Amino acid sequence: MSWGKDQDHRQDAKTPRKDLGAAEERLAASVVDAAIKVHAVLGPGLLEGVYETCLAHELETRGHQVKRQDVLPIRYDTLTLDAGLRMDMVIDDLVVLELKSVEHLLPVHHAQLLTYLKLSGLRLSFLLNFNVSLMKDGITRKILQSAKAGIPATP
Repeated sequence: MSWGKDQDHRQDAKTPRKDLGAAEERLAASVVDAAIKVHAVLGPGLLEGVYETCLAHELETRGHQVKRQDVLPIRYDTLTLDAGLRMDMVIDDLVVLELKSVEHLLPVHHAQLLTYLKLSGLRLSFLLNFNVSLMKDGITRKILQSAKAGIPATP
């Protein structure tokens, strides 16, 4: 499997996927619902840190374990490097969330998220841009088809 074989879903984020387990799908629905609720209350235009704090609170009130600014080391061969990578949020040790509050998402934002999935060994992630009129337009779901921490698949 090559690095490029990820799947991207724009706001069909609640639709069940055959390639994810029931726990991942329930968590995905909870993440989307929580993001929509936070956005409905706060609206667009605030700093990412505000959305991160409020979304973490909302997910914790729903019973989820939330890690914020989770350090992600890079493993290569026998080396472990602290390159300063931090995932905005990891929910229930299953889902990576990358939060943005930008006018437009760039290809680098998507690449960043895929890299986090590959390095962490997790499969499901969301890129959440809160600087939109409707939150559904700011939700991108990414699934890595296979993951091994620190070891990218060969082309």
